[in-house]
Amino acid sequence: MAAMDTENALDGKLVLFHGLDQDEAIKAMRAIKAALGTQDGLAFAMTTENNLSWPVAELIEHVLEEHASMTGRKAP
Repeated sequence: MAAMDTENALDGKLVLFHGLDQDEAIKAMRAIKAALGTQDGLAFAMTTENNLSWPVAELIEHVLEEHASMTGRKAP
């Protein structure tokens, strides 16, 4: 993973799930979106065997960049 710009790395919104199965995660995502009244700029992620060892800031940066790429938005 490339070195990160820590000034901008944490400028997005991210909800990280751990230990949920796919159905639980989908229900939780829907509930969070409904509770917040928006989904703009909100990214979701699940822990994986691979990303559990990452520093939190790197995981956040990676997920937000991926989210921006998938949604066509500019990464923070």
